[in-house]
Amino acid sequence: MLIKPLHDRIIVKPIPPESVTSSGLIIPDTAKEKPQKGTVMAVGSKVEICQVNDIALYGKFAGIDIEIEGEAYLIMRESDIFAVV
Repeated sequence: MLIKPLHDRIIVKPIPPESVTSSGLIIPDTAKEKPQKGTVMAVGSKVEICQVNDIALYGKFAGIDIEIEGEAYLIMRESDIFAVV
């Protein structure tokens, strides 16, 4: 990754929500919610809870949307993470 977050910040790549339910129904884009789960791509020097490649659960409105080389990412504080899967 070309960007190194500072202190207690992490960079997360959101995992897109499912587009088909378990029963086979297709969910339209207008009904999809913002992702609340993502892969940790980079961590700052003071991050203790998670590591690169962990799957993190976070709130709907956590972090700031950024774009790096055409890819969508979130940059957030470590405290914005609810759990690591």
